[in-house]
Amino acid sequence: MTTKLSINKWASDERPREKFIEKGAAALSNAELLAILIGSGTAENNAIEIGRNILLECNNNLNNLCMLSYDNLRKHKGIGPGKALSIMSAFELSKRMLLQEASNKIGIYSSQKASKLIMPILQNLNHEEVWVMFLDVANNLISRERVSIGGISASVVDVRIILKKAMEKLCSKIIVAHNHPSHPPRPGENDIMFTKKLKDAAHLCDINLVDHIIIAGSNYFSFADDGIL
Repeated sequence: MTTKLSINKWASDERPREKFIEKGAAALSNAELLAILIGSGTAENNAIEIGRNILLECNNNLNNLCMLSYDNLRKHKGIGPGKALSIMSAFELSKRMLLQEASNKIGIYSSQKASKLIMPILQNLNHEEVWVMFLDVANNLISRERVSIGGISASVVDVRIILKKAMEKLCSKIIVAHNHPSHPPRPGENDIMFTKKLKDAAHLCDINLVDHIIIAGSNYFSFADDGIL
């Protein structure tokens, strides 16, 4: 039986950590970057091979990789609780960086800007969530909050809760957003009915529903852009 050479016995310019230090992160493959997070392998597979196996499960798609749950990661031999949490923590930091970068640019004047603010939160979820962005009269973001987990139906999302939060924040405008985990970002009947109900109720409170954004992966649909708001 042939014994595999462990990574720490490879030439220094082939080891992921040393390669990172000498050549920079851009010189590493996705599997090599993942191997640094994994740290060490098993008797059968080194850390790079474990990384490759995880990426294969995701069809080498980084968005799919970010969607892997703790239990999904733990199914891979060599990924214990600590390694699974390290990988998930790296994804969470990346998500927060994107959110912070978007939030630092004041003013939401387009669906593109609105989608950038909410996409990092919603694009990799495997369940539906509904979020609201609260804006002042100048379209500056006051805050964003999750208002529902589980879908857009009237039984899940309470329009009164959204408007109560909006009035507490003294906001003038709102943008609602939710995700479609497994199908395109085109609105369904429930989406359209909910949007009309929220728009009419918000108008009575002198609050303007600026847009309803639907996120599906890296794509989005805007009710305002499509002229159906």
